[in-house]
Amino acid sequence: MSFLTFSKSTRSLLSGPKIARNLFAVRNLATVSDSPVHSTPFVTPASSSTPSLAALKLKSGQIFKGTSFGGSKSAFGEAVFTTSVVGYPESMTDPSYRGQILVFTQPLVGNYGVPGIAKDKHGLLKYFESEAIHCRGIVVSDYATKYSHWNAVESLGEWCARSNIPAISGVDTRAIVHILRDQGSTLGQLAIGAEDIEATTTQFEDPNQGNLVSEVSTKVPIEFNPEGDLKIAVVDCGIKQNIIRCLVSRGAHVTLLPWDYDYNQEAGKYDGLFISNGPGSPKVLGPTVNNLRNALSTFNKPIFGICMGNLVLGLAAGLDSYKLRFGNRGHNQPAVNVLNGQCVITSQNHGYALKDDDLPSGWGKYFINANDGSNEGIRHLTKPIRSVQFHPEAKGGPQDTEYLFNEFLEEVRADKAKRYETNFLAEESFPVQRETVAVA
Repeated sequence: MSFLTFSKSTRSLLSGPKIARNLFAVRNLATVSDSPVHSTPFVTPASSSTPSLAALKLKSGQIFKGTSFGGSKSAFGEAVFTTSVVGYPESMTDPSYRGQILVFTQPLVGNYGVPGIAKDKHGLLKYFESEAIHCRGIVVSDYATKYSHWNAVESLGEWCARSNIPAISGVDTRAIVHILRDQGSTLGQLAIGAEDIEATTTQFEDPNQGNLVSEVSTKVPIEFNPEGDLKIAVVDCGIKQNIIRCLVSRGAHVTLLPWDYDYNQEAGKYDGLFISNGPGSPKVLGPTVNNLRNALSTFNKPIFGICMGNLVLGLAAGLDSYKLRFGNRGHNQPAVNVLNGQCVITSQNHGYALKDDDLPSGWGKYFINANDGSNEGIRHLTKPIRSVQFHPEAKGGPQDTEYLFNEFLEEVRADKAKRYETNFLAEESFPVQRETVAVA
């Protein structure tokens, strides 16, 4: 057991029964070192059964041993980190994390449990971004076995176990983040059980070599809010539920299309075009890029993209993309609007960016990242076409840039009014929804 030693003056400040009752729970503090192998001992809580062993093994050679609290099957993926303080249910069900082992920099994870399945009037999930967990596994420093929240129905560990998603705790996540920041994101394995942990050779799998978007995209067109006054074609590259919600709540009739669907053949049906977020590299999305390239010259209506949508739009416009060293993931990324100099705090989740040093004729920068200077959006100089790399719809916050949905749909309405010589106004209503909560 570890003990803290206080000076006389400090003891006087900490005196009192409440402080004294809590000093027994003092933990060992993790440390960061340059050693190639980091191992943090895990002390089993007295009230729980003995947990199974687990380890995060990185392709670069480091091994972090800890304790499993999720699925019993080992998994491979790209090890990345997120700086989000809250929102692990939303992050884990975000299709953009497909194929990745997610390391949380927030030390304590799981304290508010996992909510049940509840849908709004449009059939959209209220507390998740998709129907399933998409990351390959999660890594946390300290897992809260006891949770407390008004809408929680199970623990994070129970959710991971039920979904067979491996999860590890009791490791030095600060050391892991230092490695991923210094050497860049790397391939890894979440090894569960002594056999996989002690294996001397490991064949790491790179999920970015495949088409992850095809795995998460809808297979058939799906409609939402058919009574909406604007018809928006949404290309599903791995869309988050809250993106659809942000569109339909503003009066849009959304038709969700597969990632390789050629909407140009029926462009007359739609008033606007939207390209969603999604996982992996944009360079494997040849059909998506080609369809959008054709739309840039023939669609002649507003186009907007988010995250993968920004990358696809850039490739369609003639730009190139590259892999970021460790990506931008979290709810606290600053982006600067080059049109007015305003800096906004954004939610992000991407490992690739556009090369915007030499923009094609007719195109300009829209946003840039205030931390690393990477591209955060592009825009056409004369047409209502633009995109952003961050997530304006951020379910876990911040919501500083949700106004971009207003601007996009205002452009669509103005364009439609011009074509039909009339006005299209959407009524804003916020009906009270009775929700039914159940465990999936």
